[in-house]
Amino acid sequence: MRQLALRQVLPRMEEDMSQSAVAAVPLQPGQPRRFLKPETQTAMLFLLPSFLGFMVFMALPILASLALSFTNWQLISTPSFVGFQNYIRLFTVDPAFYTVLSNTLFFAVEYLALNIIVSLTLAVWISSLKRGKAIFRVIFFLPTFTPTIAASVVWLLIFTPDGLADSIIRALGLGLPNFLLSSSWAMQAVVLVTLWANVGYNVVMFNAALDLVPKHYLEAATIDGANAWQRFWRIRLPLISPTIFFGTVMTAITSLQVFDEIFAMTRGGPGSATATLGFAIYQKGFTNFQMGYASALAWVMFVMIMALTILQFHMQRKWVHYDD
Repeated sequence: MRQLALRQVLPRMEEDMSQSAVAAVPLQPGQPRRFLKPETQTAMLFLLPSFLGFMVFMALPILASLALSFTNWQLISTPSFVGFQNYIRLFTVDPAFYTVLSNTLFFAVEYLALNIIVSLTLAVWISSLKRGKAIFRVIFFLPTFTPTIAASVVWLLIFTPDGLADSIIRALGLGLPNFLLSSSWAMQAVVLVTLWANVGYNVVMFNAALDLVPKHYLEAATIDGANAWQRFWRIRLPLISPTIFFGTVMTAITSLQVFDEIFAMTRGGPGSATATLGFAIYQKGFTNFQMGYASALAWVMFVMIMALTILQFHMQRKWVHYDD
């Protein structure tokens, strides 16, 4: 039996040794060298369509917008190089820029805070249910499938003068003005609609993270006498902090780019109470045909998003706990 096994193994060993010897032979002059392994070449072939799509529809437009921000281009004319004049105009000449900037920051801060608080509260409530979790996940996630423009038009009808919202306000005797006609309340209507449309994504994500918290941690804390609030604050919240951090970063990025709700509901009004950077880019570029100035606005938005993201990644060291 041992001799039979050796007869079967020896030919394979000799074949492997011969292949290793061939691989160890140095290449002759003029012989082509293979830099990539066959599996790497196959992977690059499959990635090529996505890479070409990224270059054509993302990288090249980004570089083109950077170049346009240093020009004066009105679509029907030839772009003319003006250097930093568009940026100088933004920060020193255009008085509406700081109004737009403050509106954007106000919306981003309020919406981000409300989104995280509301979504985390709903996620904790769903996690506490004994049955029907999947149904509520679907209910809260459904608005994210709705086209934002279509949902905003429906909400516009709700907030229209003498519409459903005004009827409810009069019935409750709150004495509030029509939201879309008031410069003080118009932004609150935009925040409400955006929250309704997008809060479901974080609800589902936070709820999934809460369900993954090890049960024995909570059981041990209960045995030690920790109440529900202590178990949430000391155990569940730290364990899901990476998920909260991801949701905070993504929500902050989208909040600085808000456009659809404002375009459909207020068009930046009343006055300029709801004009944000996203709407200003559209207005300057596609209404006033100032593509160079609109590109400069877009790059200001890009710098703001990058700065906020870097700040969030820097601050995560203080409150995000990763499981080692």
